[in-house]
Amino acid sequence: MNGYILSAILAMAAATVVSRAAPFLFLGRWAAHPAVRFLGKATPPVILTLLVLYCLKGVSPTVPPYGLPEAVALALTVGLHLQWRNALVSIGAGTGVYMALVQSGIMSAVI
Repeated sequence: MNGYILSAILAMAAATVVSRAAPFLFLGRWAAHPAVRFLGKATPPVILTLLVLYCLKGVSPTVPPYGLPEAVALALTVGLHLQWRNALVSIGAGTGVYMALVQSGIMSAVI
């Protein structure tokens, strides 16, 4: 390994450590600030909503299977999350059902 690659790896490692530690080092006294607490509470649902919308952007209700695998998986994910409030279970089950429906071709056979 030459010096250029090693220096690039060390620079990336240092940047990662600094970016992970910076909030704790510089914003510790602001942790109780209402704006920081609001952002900590509001950011995860917003990010998950954006991810869901991004995943559904290519779904066409006019082309078979008419978005049915996505609709079934989304309904299951939401239902499980509302029932148990466990993100790991709801996301895992929704992803598993979606992959099973898409890979097995069940929706194409039904329609």
